[in-house]
Amino acid sequence: MKKIMFNDRYGLTQAVIEGRKTMAMMLINIKSTSDVQVRIFAGYVQIIGRSGDVCAEKKLSYKVGEVVAVAQRYQDIFDYSNCVNPYAWEDDDKPSGWTNKMLTKAELMPHQIRITGIKCERLQDISEEDCMKEGILGDVEYDKYEVYGLFGNSDDGFDTPREAFASLIDKVSGRGTWDRNPWVVVYEFELVK
Repeated sequence: MKKIMFNDRYGLTQAVIEGRKTMAMMLINIKSTSDVQVRIFAGYVQIIGRSGDVCAEKKLSYKVGEVVAVAQRYQDIFDYSNCVNPYAWEDDDKPSGWTNKMLTKAELMPHQIRITGIKCERLQDISEEDCMKEGILGDVEYDKYEVYGLFGNSDDGFDTPREAFASLIDKVSGRGTWDRNPWVVVYEFELVK
């Protein structure tokens, strides 16, 4: 089983676990102009040039129907209160992955998602509905949109889901990502465990 990682600083792992985040974008690092087409074909993203020839292919990380573990640090998921010897893991004896989810094993993760759809588009083509699927929080009372752990304008909120998402993507993927408008692979998913 594979695993997928979400940003903890902005609460995205928690949003997945709570079922608020049901979509994830992954940037495709290609140099392209507006006349290039990108399509998904047989497990790959294909970049098609002006002449109709395939210029490049990049393998997709996941497939529709695939179940993927949501990566978490062991210290966030392990309850050692039921251990026979709760002192068995001293500070020097903790497993790799105790504080780094990149080092955890997928089969030990308690939460999993199933990939339900894949599409490819430019980053700024995201709809307001899809921004909400990315984990943006809506405050109906104040008509503001937020990202956990990220403060927006002077009212501590954003006026639209797109503004909130643009700020989030710039924090997660680097300043200027929204303005560059790169191609992205969009994975839609559902929480299964």
